[in-house]
Parts: sequence; C-alpha cells; structure tokens
Amino acid sequence: MVDKSKIIKVTNRYKGSVGYTIPDLNNLHRQYQDGETKEITFEELEKLSWLPGGAYIIKNCLIIHDPEAVEELMATVEPEYYYTEADVTKLLKYGSLDEFLDCLDFAPEGVLDMVKDLAVSLPLNDVQKRNAILDKLGFDVNTAVELFADAEEEENKSNGKRRAAKPKTNAEEEKEDKPTERRVKVITPAK
Repeated sequence: MVDKSKIIKVTNRYKGSVGYTIPDLNNLHRQYQDGETKEITFEELEKLSWLPGGAYIIKNCLIIHDPEAVEELMATVEPEYYYTEADVTKLLKYGSLDEFLDCLDFAPEGVLDMVKDLAVSLPLNDVQKRNAILDKLGFDVNTAVELFADAEEEENKSNGKRRAAKPKTNAEEEKEDKPTERRVKVITPAK
C-alpha cells in the first residue's frame, strides 16, 4: 500500500495538453502541457483513477515514474508503458519487426502518438514498419512524409528562399560516387 502523501513524478507523454479536475480535493484542477513533468501526491493519482476517464488518462496520457504507484493503480502494465521518446526512436531505427509489432499492439496511446510523430520526423525508412503503422493505426507515414516535405518547401518559398542548384537525382549521385577514369599521357624522356 502506497502512502497517500508520497510525492510522485508524473509526465504528460500525450502530444497535446492533458487536464483534469478532482472534486474530492477542493476541485483541484491540474493541467499538463506536452512533455511537462509535475510532482504530485499518490492521493491525487488515486482519486484521479476513480473519476470517469481518469484511468484512461493515467494509462494512456501520463507516465508515472514510480513502479509501486503504477502497480497499485493499474496492477500490471506492459513494458511499452514505460517507453520514452528515446526508446521509441531506437525501436523505429533498430528494433526488430516483431518488437515493433508488439509495441503497436500493447503500447498506450501516448506512445502510439510518439510512434506516428517520430515516423514522420526521422523519417522512418523501414517499409515493413511503415506498412505496420498503416495496418494497425490507420496512419499513412508515406503520405505524411510527403505532406511534411511539401509544407517545408512552401515555407521556404514564402520566406523568399529558393534553391540555387537543382537537387541531384539518385542516378546523378550514383554517378558521382563512381571513381572517374583519368587518362594520363606518359612521356618518356628522349635518349
């Protein structure tokens, strides 16, 4: 049993603000911005879990940095509950397809939002993982990456920036990577 006055670190992992009001604590209103960490009492978390939608907020939007409190409030959680942005980045870049599929099946919504955001911003180059995101989450990484690139290009145009040189195509880059043949005329000294 966790002491109700124990101070616990809680972070908003949801891409957006999360807020709640707890009537039993003098209508305490708490608002978390994206990525913000607060230190609150276990009693506040416990009373939040009793509110309609409170358990959802605890499980999907917030991450509680105290295993004892997590166990008390949610009994057991999947390993993906504890995933940070660094963990998700590592999974996208280096994780196996099976590990990635487990993440898509068992991670809370806040982690799934990170998966979508990072798949576009990195961008994710693994086609199988992109297809898995589309199948499991209904989010098309290919389209999002294209839209992101188009928006960036439009922003550059509106800022008066313009490319001075035409971007190279893959064929041109491959051609540059090959060593060039040098012809040398050999001059022999006269005898």
